[in-house]
Amino acid sequence: MRVPRLRLPAVRERHAARGTRRVVPRGSAMDRFGLRDLLAESAYGIAARPGRLVLTVLGTVLGIGSLVVTIGLAQTAAGQISRQFDAVAATQVVVEPATAQSASGQRATGRIPWDVEDRLGRLAGVEQVGALASVDVGDATITTVPVHDPSAATLAQPPVVAATPGLLAAVRGTVVTGRWFDAGHDERADRVVVLGSRAATRLGVNRVDSQPSVFIGDRAYTVMGIVDDLARRTDLLDAVILPVGTARADFGLGALEQAQVTIAVGAGPVVGEQAPVALAPNNPETIDVQTPPEAPAVRAQVQADVNAIFLALGAVALLVGGLGIANITLLSVRERVGEIGLRRALGARTSDIGRQFLVESAVIGLLGGLVGATLGVGVVAGVSLAKHWTPILDTWVTLAAALLGGVIGLLAGTYPALKAARVEPIAALRGGA
Repeated sequence: MRVPRLRLPAVRERHAARGTRRVVPRGSAMDRFGLRDLLAESAYGIAARPGRLVLTVLGTVLGIGSLVVTIGLAQTAAGQISRQFDAVAATQVVVEPATAQSASGQRATGRIPWDVEDRLGRLAGVEQVGALASVDVGDATITTVPVHDPSAATLAQPPVVAATPGLLAAVRGTVVTGRWFDAGHDERADRVVVLGSRAATRLGVNRVDSQPSVFIGDRAYTVMGIVDDLARRTDLLDAVILPVGTARADFGLGALEQAQVTIAVGAGPVVGEQAPVALAPNNPETIDVQTPPEAPAVRAQVQADVNAIFLALGAVALLVGGLGIANITLLSVRERVGEIGLRRALGARTSDIGRQFLVESAVIGLLGGLVGATLGVGVVAGVSLAKHWTPILDTWVTLAAALLGGVIGLLAGTYPALKAARVEPIAALRGGA
């Protein structure tokens, strides 16, 4: 005799009429698969195969770790490049009198005062100040021989330049032998000179311990030193350099032509604004200040290029980690077909099955993200320490990378979860249990 199947509403009404409590088997359609059950089943599914869990997490660890390392090294390298760029190109300021066009050509509309070193040296961000000007010696010859020999070959005369005591430091020059003149020589108008290395070679002077002299016309000037490595004014390597006071006394030097200023990194805008006022308070427009070009665009372009290269490598590693989670989760679905069918037969819904596998893959991805982000920070710090760099890594990058692992796991587990949810109970119990 066939027993008719009762509909759930009928069972519910009968129990309500009797006033008795329903006894519902766990796992039936009337049982609710709550959050606690979901987490418990997911935790069991994750921990059931520890070896496979380690391999799956390892893929995500490598992906997230590579991403953090690439971003961190990109930011650190870009910062290092920016500092080197600034140190080389953004610490030089050139001050000159402003010029105006006239019928006779360009003429200066302003003057650089003789005490330019004191005035500019008081500005914030200024480290070294020096000034110079060309000296017109007329028809006077420059030689190391006091007697004029008409039969001797005529050589090109080296230029004569007047300089303040601070010029050598301002142009980052190096004294090869001897010394540079000081403020005392300048104030006393001592007849001393310093030779550029190429000018010294041309004049045949290679040492100063015997107090050699250079004759400008009929005046003798003691050679105090020889300089080289004048990176910011290489033309001075061919020059005979006098103190400004000497040039004023002997050749009537009327004005300084240029001031060289070494500034701290980032002080260019301040010095560019204050230098004209310091040198010409009544007419600051008569002073022209050439500050270093702003480099944010260059730094941004360098950082963008470096980031693009490293992010591409990190994305590839992250993709490999995501595919690893997807493959392992899909394999887990195939191996657990019998379990899925049994749970479906006991009343679990398709959404319950799908959510379980999604939670498992998301937890695996999150674990890999946390471990990978931690290892990535350690690698960035280690490389920076080995290279003597300052490590640069935004905090949000580390946190976002860890969460990204969970997102990658969630996305990678979507297809396996859908495939698990579509498993039919009868087919699963027939072929997989």
